[in-house]
Amino acid sequence: MKTAELELNQEIVSAQEWEAARQQLLVKEKELTRARDALAAERRRMPWMAVEKKYEFEGPKGKASLLDLFDGRRQLIVYRAFFEPGVVGWPEHACVGCSMVADQVAHPAHLNARDTTLAFASRAPQRDIDRLKARMGWQCIPWYTLADDFDKDFGVDEWHGTNAFIRDGDRVFRSYFINSRGDEQMGGTWNYLDITALGRQEEWEDSPEGYPQTSPYEWWNWHDEYGNDEASAKVLEQVRRGRAASRGRRHKVIASPRREPMEEMIDRGANRSTCDRDQGNPSPQRTNLLSNVRRKSGRQRFWNHRAGYQCKVSKNYD
Repeated sequence: MKTAELELNQEIVSAQEWEAARQQLLVKEKELTRARDALAAERRRMPWMAVEKKYEFEGPKGKASLLDLFDGRRQLIVYRAFFEPGVVGWPEHACVGCSMVADQVAHPAHLNARDTTLAFASRAPQRDIDRLKARMGWQCIPWYTLADDFDKDFGVDEWHGTNAFIRDGDRVFRSYFINSRGDEQMGGTWNYLDITALGRQEEWEDSPEGYPQTSPYEWWNWHDEYGNDEASAKVLEQVRRGRAASRGRRHKVIASPRREPMEEMIDRGANRSTCDRDQGNPSPQRTNLLSNVRRKSGRQRFWNHRAGYQCKVSKNYD
């Protein structure tokens, strides 16, 4: 395939100027990260909707209820995948967009480690689902056949979407729903956990009192080693060594005569476009950048005025 010629008119700069520009944009990226964290914290305070109706699915082991789809875990995420007669690609393929989502699904073992189950649901019979999973390499995704109005009742009868549920014993509640462009980003472990009622369940998150939380990184494991105490201990030891080394590096100041000081780099990048040169006043962008560079490491709390509550942010994890 021949690559078309592009007429690019981008400014070419030195490595130092490029880094200054990156640092300038990084301020906004961090703001976006914290805004996303604050939004996820609001999700964890959403009211729940009781699911009173009994729903039926067909699975690899026969008939299954919505409660069965949890597979014994506390939370359930259900993606409505369009694989059935009438969908373009049938019977060889599922909907192309749904197939892209399936292609980007991370190994569900990581969700399972957070007491969360992921499942896909379609109208196709199980024999066709099995064939599709084998052809496309999606064997790790639990995939059920819809047998009633579940898709209509939960807003996914005509368009893709992801529903999140949580249970208290045998009582099931709908906790969140995402569709359209919001659904396009799903597939990664973190995106899935961020739409659940319990979130990532890590200590840096702002969650209601009593929610389960553990240290970040320390619960991670290879997807085939969860439940292996020896492997978990080795991972934990490595993580703690790495975090200790990282904390040590943050307290060191390394001077190099060949590197331009960060403040001067920021000034050069900001002055070229945004600094008030006539008055000699620093621009708001420079002020924000220097504040970001000088900001102390460690844990910090910031006030989210929009949400109206305090949200914890770990500077080791943003």
